[in-house]
Amino acid sequence: MTRTLLVALALLAAPLPARSAPFVEVEGVRYRTLREASPSAPELHLHGAGLLRYKGIFKAYVAALYLGGNAGADRALDAATPRRLEIEYFFAIPAHGFADVTREGIARTTPADEYASIAASVDRFCALYRDVKPGDRYSIEYVPGAGTRLALNDEVLGTVEGDAFARALFGLWLGDGALDRSLRQKLLERIST
Repeated sequence: MTRTLLVALALLAAPLPARSAPFVEVEGVRYRTLREASPSAPELHLHGAGLLRYKGIFKAYVAALYLGGNAGADRALDAATPRRLEIEYFFAIPAHGFADVTREGIARTTPADEYASIAASVDRFCALYRDVKPGDRYSIEYVPGAGTRLALNDEVLGTVEGDAFARALFGLWLGDGALDRSLRQKLLERIST
């Protein structure tokens, strides 16, 4: 009996296996390390997160990149890779501001012939934007075969189809011509959770 009690106490004292933290905090903003699978999308794992500073000084927003399956940074823009960006804002931004930056950014980073083929999709997506206030969070989620969904504070605003459109849109954060190189690096670097 004493031996059984000692073994039981030793097992209780043994360290528990390490578990991932359910959240990562960046500049006071918390992101889940795992996004639950939904009927239309696979499970997504937090890959990277970082801060964007406006004019290099002011905190504009914090963004987090989630990737599906075993996808790494090298496959973040592949048509077969499910992905999600969650962006939480530190100050108010009008809807037309998002639309202007999206149109200008995609036009700047996409070859003219390819942009012509996705221009209608860009316009449909830009029409979904709403004004945001500090603490609001946009999520942009791409599900292969279904399209790119925009949600504000978990309220779905709409979905736009097309792999080429998704690649161009996510390229604003993840592509070679990303709007902010420092944020791109943070999003593509795997963080430890």
